[in-house]
Amino acid sequence: MTTHMTAEFPNLFSGTVINYFRGFNLFSLSFYIYWYGVLIAVGIVLAYIYANFRAEKTFGISRDRMFDVVFACVIGGFLCGRIYYCVFRTLDPDSPTKYNFITTFTTIRDGGIAIYGGIIGAVLTGLIFCKLRKVNFRAMADLASLGFLIGQTIGRWGNFINQEAYGAECDKDWLFAMTGNRIAEEMGSGVYVHPCFLYESAWCLVGFILLHFYSKKLHTYDGEVALLYVAWYGLGRMFIEGLRTDSLYWGKFRVSQVLAFASCIAATVLFVIFKILAKKKNWVLYVNTEESKALIAADNEKSNSKKQKKEKQAKSILAEELDDTAENEENIPEEITKDDNAADNENSTENSDEKDENNNEGE
Repeated sequence: MTTHMTAEFPNLFSGTVINYFRGFNLFSLSFYIYWYGVLIAVGIVLAYIYANFRAEKTFGISRDRMFDVVFACVIGGFLCGRIYYCVFRTLDPDSPTKYNFITTFTTIRDGGIAIYGGIIGAVLTGLIFCKLRKVNFRAMADLASLGFLIGQTIGRWGNFINQEAYGAECDKDWLFAMTGNRIAEEMGSGVYVHPCFLYESAWCLVGFILLHFYSKKLHTYDGEVALLYVAWYGLGRMFIEGLRTDSLYWGKFRVSQVLAFASCIAATVLFVIFKILAKKKNWVLYVNTEESKALIAADNEKSNSKKQKKEKQAKSILAEELDDTAENEENIPEEITKDDNAADNENSTENSDEKDENNNEGE
Protein backbone atom coordinates (compact mmCIF):
# COMPACT_ATOMS: atom_id res chain seq x y z
CA MET A 1 0.00 0.00 0.00
CA THR A 2 1.26 3.49 -0.82
CA THR A 3 2.06 5.79 2.08
CA HIS A 4 -0.65 8.11 3.34
CA MET A 5 0.67 11.67 3.46
CA THR A 6 -0.46 14.87 5.18
CA ALA A 7 0.87 18.32 4.24
CA GLU A 8 0.06 21.54 6.05
CA PHE A 9 0.48 25.21 5.10
CA PRO A 10 -0.68 27.06 8.27
CA ASN A 11 -0.59 30.57 6.74
CA LEU A 12 -1.83 29.83 3.22
CA PHE A 13 -5.52 30.62 2.64
CA SER A 14 -6.16 30.81 6.39
CA GLY A 15 -4.58 27.41 6.89
CA THR A 16 -4.49 24.56 4.39
CA VAL A 17 -4.26 20.85 5.18
CA ILE A 18 -3.94 18.31 2.34
CA ASN A 19 -4.39 14.56 2.79
CA TYR A 20 -3.31 12.29 -0.05
CA PHE A 21 -1.50 9.11 -1.06
CA ARG A 22 1.87 9.02 -2.80
CA GLY A 23 0.52 6.79 -5.55
CA PHE A 24 -2.31 4.61 -6.76
CA ASN A 25 -2.96 1.13 -8.10
CA LEU A 26 -4.66 0.21 -11.36
CA PHE A 27 -6.20 -3.13 -12.32
CA SER A 28 -4.88 -4.78 -9.14
CA LEU A 29 -1.28 -4.65 -10.35
CA SER A 30 1.49 -5.99 -8.14
CA PHE A 31 3.04 -2.53 -7.88
CA TYR A 32 1.87 1.03 -7.34
CA ILE A 33 2.18 3.97 -9.70
CA TYR A 34 3.62 6.99 -7.94
CA TRP A 35 2.41 10.52 -8.58
CA TYR A 36 6.03 11.64 -8.86
CA GLY A 37 6.49 9.66 -12.07
CA VAL A 38 3.07 10.67 -13.38
CA LEU A 39 3.87 14.38 -12.95
CA ILE A 40 7.22 14.00 -14.72
CA ALA A 41 5.47 12.24 -17.60
CA VAL A 42 2.81 14.97 -17.79
CA GLY A 43 5.55 17.62 -17.87
CA ILE A 44 7.32 15.85 -20.74
CA VAL A 45 4.10 15.48 -22.75
CA LEU A 46 3.08 19.13 -22.30
CA ALA A 47 6.60 20.28 -23.19
CA TYR A 48 6.48 18.21 -26.39
CA ILE A 49 3.03 19.54 -27.35
CA TYR A 50 4.27 23.11 -26.89
CA ALA A 51 7.44 22.41 -28.89
CA ASN A 52 5.42 20.77 -31.66
CA PHE A 53 3.45 23.99 -32.17
CA ARG A 54 6.53 26.22 -32.35
CA ALA A 55 9.17 24.00 -33.94
CA GLU A 56 8.73 24.90 -37.61
CA LYS A 57 7.36 28.43 -37.47
CA THR A 58 9.67 29.96 -34.85
CA PHE A 59 12.79 27.79 -34.89
CA GLY A 60 12.80 26.25 -38.36
CA ILE A 61 12.93 22.63 -37.18
CA SER A 62 10.96 19.86 -38.86
CA ARG A 63 8.44 18.29 -36.47
CA ASP A 64 9.40 14.77 -37.52
CA ARG A 65 13.09 15.38 -36.91
CA MET A 66 12.35 17.14 -33.62
CA PHE A 67 10.42 14.11 -32.37
CA ASP A 68 13.38 11.81 -33.04
CA VAL A 69 15.75 14.09 -31.15
CA VAL A 70 13.35 14.62 -28.23
CA PHE A 71 12.68 10.90 -27.86
CA ALA A 72 16.41 10.17 -27.62
CA CYS A 73 17.02 13.09 -25.25
CA VAL A 74 14.33 11.93 -22.82
CA ILE A 75 16.06 8.55 -22.50
CA GLY A 76 19.52 10.10 -22.27
CA GLY A 77 18.34 12.66 -19.75
CA PHE A 78 16.82 10.08 -17.42
CA LEU A 79 19.89 7.85 -17.55
CA CYS A 80 22.35 10.67 -16.87
CA GLY A 81 20.09 12.19 -14.20
CA ARG A 82 20.12 8.89 -12.34
CA ILE A 83 23.85 8.31 -12.78
CA TYR A 84 24.66 11.88 -11.66
CA TYR A 85 22.61 11.44 -8.49
CA CYS A 86 24.06 8.05 -7.60
CA VAL A 87 27.66 9.08 -8.23
CA PHE A 88 27.57 12.18 -6.03
CA ARG A 89 25.47 10.47 -3.35
CA THR A 90 28.11 7.71 -3.18
CA LEU A 91 30.99 10.22 -3.10
CA ASP A 92 29.42 12.05 -0.15
CA PRO A 93 31.04 10.55 3.00
CA ASP A 94 28.01 11.54 5.11
CA SER A 95 25.49 9.84 2.83
CA PRO A 96 23.95 6.68 4.34
CA THR A 97 23.18 5.29 0.88
CA LYS A 98 25.88 4.05 -1.48
CA TYR A 99 25.38 2.80 -5.03
CA ASN A 100 27.20 0.47 -7.36
CA PHE A 101 26.68 -0.16 -11.06
CA ILE A 102 23.83 -2.61 -10.44
CA THR A 103 21.91 -0.75 -7.71
CA THR A 104 22.11 2.46 -9.72
CA PHE A 105 19.55 0.97 -12.10
CA THR A 106 17.76 -1.65 -9.99
CA THR A 107 16.72 0.64 -7.12
CA ILE A 108 15.38 3.49 -9.21
CA ARG A 109 11.87 3.07 -7.75
CA ASP A 110 13.34 4.12 -4.41
CA GLY A 111 13.98 7.58 -5.88
CA GLY A 112 16.97 9.65 -6.87
CA ILE A 113 17.27 11.70 -10.06
CA ALA A 114 19.24 14.94 -10.31
CA ILE A 115 17.94 17.65 -12.64
CA TYR A 116 21.40 18.92 -13.57
CA GLY A 117 22.45 15.41 -14.55
CA GLY A 118 19.29 15.15 -16.65
CA ILE A 119 20.02 18.43 -18.44
CA ILE A 120 23.63 17.41 -19.11
CA GLY A 121 22.49 14.04 -20.45
CA ALA A 122 19.83 15.63 -22.66
CA VAL A 123 22.36 18.09 -24.11
CA LEU A 124 24.95 15.39 -24.89
CA THR A 125 22.31 13.12 -26.43
CA GLY A 126 20.94 16.07 -28.37
CA LEU A 127 24.36 16.83 -29.85
CA ILE A 128 24.61 13.31 -31.22
CA PHE A 129 21.09 12.97 -32.57
CA CYS A 130 20.97 16.49 -34.02
CA LYS A 131 23.99 15.50 -36.06
CA LEU A 132 22.39 12.23 -37.14
CA ARG A 133 19.04 13.81 -38.06
CA LYS A 134 20.48 16.98 -39.63
CA VAL A 135 18.90 19.30 -37.05
CA ASN A 136 20.50 22.63 -36.17
CA PHE A 137 21.69 22.06 -32.61
CA ARG A 138 21.53 25.68 -31.43
CA ALA A 139 17.98 26.16 -32.73
CA MET A 140 17.00 22.87 -31.11
CA ALA A 141 18.58 23.99 -27.83
CA ASP A 142 16.45 27.15 -27.89
CA LEU A 143 13.29 25.13 -28.36
CA ALA A 144 14.30 22.50 -25.79
CA SER A 145 15.01 25.17 -23.18
CA LEU A 146 11.40 26.28 -23.21
CA GLY A 147 10.37 22.65 -22.90
CA PHE A 148 12.72 22.18 -19.93
CA LEU A 149 11.00 25.04 -18.09
CA ILE A 150 7.57 23.51 -18.65
CA GLY A 151 8.75 20.11 -17.45
CA GLN A 152 10.48 21.54 -14.38
CA THR A 153 7.49 23.69 -13.45
CA ILE A 154 5.25 20.62 -13.30
CA GLY A 155 7.79 18.00 -12.27
CA ARG A 156 8.81 19.83 -9.08
CA TRP A 157 5.37 19.13 -7.65
CA GLY A 158 6.46 15.51 -7.47
CA ASN A 159 8.80 16.65 -4.69
CA PHE A 160 5.79 18.07 -2.88
CA ILE A 161 3.99 14.71 -3.18
CA ASN A 162 7.02 12.93 -1.67
CA GLN A 163 7.73 15.74 0.83
CA GLU A 164 11.34 15.93 -0.31
CA ALA A 165 13.67 18.62 -1.66
CA TYR A 166 12.38 20.96 1.02
CA GLY A 167 14.44 23.65 2.70
CA ALA A 168 15.75 24.45 6.15
CA GLU A 169 13.60 25.34 9.12
CA CYS A 170 11.75 28.65 8.79
CA ASP A 171 9.58 30.83 11.00
CA LYS A 172 6.06 29.51 11.50
CA ASP A 173 4.67 32.92 10.49
CA TRP A 174 6.30 32.79 7.04
CA LEU A 175 3.56 32.81 4.37
CA PHE A 176 4.78 29.62 2.69
CA ALA A 177 5.85 27.75 5.82
CA MET A 178 5.16 24.04 5.40
CA THR A 179 5.11 20.88 7.45
CA GLY A 180 3.88 17.33 6.99
CA ASN A 181 4.04 13.83 8.41
CA ARG A 182 7.27 12.91 6.61
CA ILE A 183 8.85 16.31 7.38
CA ALA A 184 7.95 15.82 11.05
CA GLU A 185 9.67 12.42 11.03
CA GLU A 186 12.87 13.86 9.55
CA MET A 187 12.98 17.35 11.11
CA GLY A 188 10.96 16.94 14.28
CA SER A 189 7.37 17.58 15.32
CA GLY A 190 6.23 21.20 15.04
CA VAL A 191 9.08 22.18 12.68
CA TYR A 192 8.17 24.26 9.60
CA VAL A 193 10.37 24.37 6.51
CA HIS A 194 10.81 26.28 3.26
CA PRO A 195 8.94 24.55 0.38
CA CYS A 196 11.84 24.74 -2.07
CA PHE A 197 9.89 22.74 -4.65
CA LEU A 198 7.32 25.57 -4.71
CA TYR A 199 9.99 28.26 -5.08
CA GLU A 200 11.66 26.46 -7.97
CA SER A 201 8.37 25.64 -9.70
CA ALA A 202 7.30 29.29 -9.55
CA TRP A 203 10.76 30.45 -10.71
CA CYS A 204 10.61 28.14 -13.74
CA LEU A 205 7.05 29.23 -14.58
CA VAL A 206 8.05 32.92 -14.58
CA GLY A 207 11.12 32.04 -16.66
CA PHE A 208 9.00 30.18 -19.20
CA ILE A 209 6.59 33.12 -19.61
CA LEU A 210 9.44 35.61 -20.04
CA LEU A 211 11.40 33.46 -22.53
CA HIS A 212 8.25 32.54 -24.46
CA PHE A 213 7.62 36.18 -25.34
CA TYR A 214 11.34 36.93 -25.69
CA SER A 215 11.68 34.19 -28.31
CA LYS A 216 8.84 35.76 -30.30
CA LYS A 217 9.95 39.40 -30.26
CA LEU A 218 13.65 39.74 -29.33
CA HIS A 219 15.25 36.51 -30.52
CA THR A 220 18.20 37.47 -32.77
CA TYR A 221 20.55 34.46 -32.92
CA ASP A 222 20.34 30.71 -32.49
CA GLY A 223 21.30 29.54 -29.01
CA GLU A 224 20.23 32.81 -27.40
CA VAL A 225 17.16 31.44 -25.63
CA ALA A 226 19.17 28.46 -24.38
CA LEU A 227 21.78 30.75 -22.84
CA LEU A 228 19.07 32.81 -21.16
CA TYR A 229 17.51 29.62 -19.80
CA VAL A 230 20.83 28.50 -18.30
CA ALA A 231 21.39 31.95 -16.77
CA TRP A 232 17.84 32.23 -15.41
CA TYR A 233 17.65 28.74 -13.96
CA GLY A 234 21.19 28.94 -12.57
CA LEU A 235 20.43 32.22 -10.80
CA GLY A 236 17.34 30.85 -9.10
CA ARG A 237 18.82 27.45 -8.29
CA MET A 238 21.89 29.08 -6.74
CA PHE A 239 19.78 30.66 -3.98
CA ILE A 240 17.19 27.88 -3.63
CA GLU A 241 19.87 25.20 -3.32
CA GLY A 242 21.31 27.10 -0.35
CA LEU A 243 18.06 26.46 1.54
CA ARG A 244 17.80 22.73 0.86
CA THR A 245 18.66 20.06 3.38
CA ASP A 246 19.21 17.18 0.91
CA SER A 247 21.89 18.68 -1.33
CA LEU A 248 24.49 16.52 -3.03
CA TYR A 249 27.94 17.40 -1.66
CA TRP A 250 31.46 17.10 -2.99
CA GLY A 251 33.58 17.79 0.04
CA LYS A 252 32.22 20.93 1.70
CA PHE A 253 30.55 22.27 -1.43
CA ARG A 254 27.00 21.79 -2.63
CA VAL A 255 27.46 20.40 -6.13
CA SER A 256 24.31 21.91 -7.65
CA GLN A 257 24.92 25.32 -6.08
CA VAL A 258 28.45 25.56 -7.47
CA LEU A 259 27.27 24.36 -10.87
CA ALA A 260 24.36 26.81 -10.84
CA PHE A 261 26.64 29.75 -10.03
CA ALA A 262 29.22 28.81 -12.67
CA SER A 263 26.63 28.16 -15.38
CA CYS A 264 24.80 31.42 -14.64
CA ILE A 265 27.96 33.50 -14.98
CA ALA A 266 29.18 31.67 -18.10
CA ALA A 267 25.79 31.85 -19.83
CA THR A 268 25.39 35.57 -19.08
CA VAL A 269 28.84 36.40 -20.47
CA LEU A 270 28.25 34.35 -23.63
CA PHE A 271 24.81 35.87 -24.10
CA VAL A 272 26.23 39.41 -24.11
CA ILE A 273 29.17 38.52 -26.41
CA PHE A 274 26.99 36.74 -28.98
CA LYS A 275 24.36 39.48 -28.82
CA ILE A 276 26.97 42.05 -29.84
CA LEU A 277 28.39 39.79 -32.57
CA ALA A 278 24.91 39.02 -33.94
CA LYS A 279 24.20 42.73 -34.33
CA LYS A 280 27.57 43.54 -35.93
CA LYS A 281 27.65 40.61 -38.33
CA ASN A 282 23.91 40.46 -39.06
CA TRP A 283 23.55 36.81 -38.14
CA VAL A 284 20.54 35.10 -39.67
CA LEU A 285 18.29 32.87 -37.60
CA TYR A 286 18.16 29.27 -38.76
CA VAL A 287 14.42 29.54 -39.35
CA ASN A 288 15.12 32.08 -42.11
CA THR A 289 17.72 30.00 -43.94
CA GLU A 290 17.15 28.10 -47.16
CA GLU A 291 18.40 24.92 -45.53
CA SER A 292 15.65 25.03 -42.91
CA LYS A 293 12.93 25.77 -45.46
CA ALA A 294 14.13 23.02 -47.79
CA LEU A 295 14.22 20.37 -45.02
CA ILE A 296 10.78 21.29 -43.72
CA ALA A 297 9.32 21.29 -47.24
CA ALA A 298 10.90 17.92 -48.03
CA ASP A 299 9.69 16.35 -44.77
CA ASN A 300 6.17 17.73 -45.23
CA GLU A 301 6.06 16.45 -48.79
CA LYS A 302 7.26 13.04 -47.62
CA SER A 303 4.63 13.00 -44.88
CA ASN A 304 1.87 14.00 -47.32
CA SER A 305 2.92 11.34 -49.79
CA LYS A 306 2.72 8.71 -47.05
CA LYS A 307 -0.78 9.86 -46.17
CA GLN A 308 -1.85 9.78 -49.81
CA LYS A 309 -0.35 6.30 -50.19
CA LYS A 310 -2.30 5.06 -47.18
CA GLU A 311 -5.50 6.62 -48.53
CA LYS A 312 -4.94 4.96 -51.92
CA GLN A 313 -4.30 1.63 -50.24
CA ALA A 314 -7.51 2.00 -48.24
CA LYS A 315 -9.46 2.87 -51.40
CA SER A 316 -7.91 -0.02 -53.34
CA ILE A 317 -8.82 -2.45 -50.56
CA LEU A 318 -12.40 -1.15 -50.64
CA ALA A 319 -12.49 -1.42 -54.43
CA GLU A 320 -11.22 -5.01 -54.26
CA GLU A 321 -13.98 -5.87 -51.80
CA LEU A 322 -16.60 -4.35 -54.11
CA ASP A 323 -15.13 -6.22 -57.11
CA ASP A 324 -15.20 -9.47 -55.15
CA THR A 325 -18.85 -8.89 -54.29
CA ALA A 326 -19.70 -8.21 -57.93
CA GLU A 327 -17.77 -11.29 -59.06
CA ASN A 328 -19.59 -13.43 -56.52
CA GLU A 329 -22.90 -12.17 -57.84
CA GLU A 330 -21.86 -12.89 -61.43
CA ASN A 331 -20.68 -16.38 -60.49
CA ILE A 332 -24.04 -17.48 -59.08
CA PRO A 333 -25.00 -20.75 -60.88
CA GLU A 334 -27.65 -20.42 -63.56
CA GLU A 335 -29.77 -23.18 -61.92
CA ILE A 336 -30.08 -21.12 -58.74
CA THR A 337 -30.94 -18.01 -60.76
CA LYS A 338 -33.58 -19.92 -62.73
CA ASP A 339 -35.04 -21.36 -59.54
CA ASP A 340 -35.17 -17.89 -57.98
CA ASN A 341 -36.89 -16.47 -61.08
CA ALA A 342 -39.34 -19.36 -61.14
CA ALA A 343 -40.12 -18.80 -57.48
CA ASP A 344 -40.66 -15.11 -58.14
CA ASN A 345 -43.03 -15.97 -61.03
CA GLU A 346 -44.98 -18.39 -58.83
CA ASN A 347 -45.27 -15.77 -56.10
CA SER A 348 -46.47 -13.18 -58.58
CA THR A 349 -49.03 -15.67 -60.02
CA GLU A 350 -50.33 -16.50 -56.56
CA ASN A 351 -50.63 -12.81 -55.72
CA SER A 352 -52.59 -12.14 -58.91
CA ASP A 353 -54.93 -15.09 -58.19
CA GLU A 354 -55.57 -13.78 -54.69
CA LYS A 355 -56.42 -10.37 -56.11
CA ASP A 356 -58.90 -11.93 -58.57
CA GLU A 357 -60.59 -13.91 -55.77
CA ASN A 358 -60.90 -10.78 -53.66
CA ASN A 359 -62.39 -8.90 -56.54
CA ASN A 360 -64.94 -11.69 -57.18
CA GLU A 361 -65.93 -11.71 -53.51
CA GLY A 362 -66.44 -7.94 -53.67
CA GLU A 363 -68.77 -8.32 -56.60
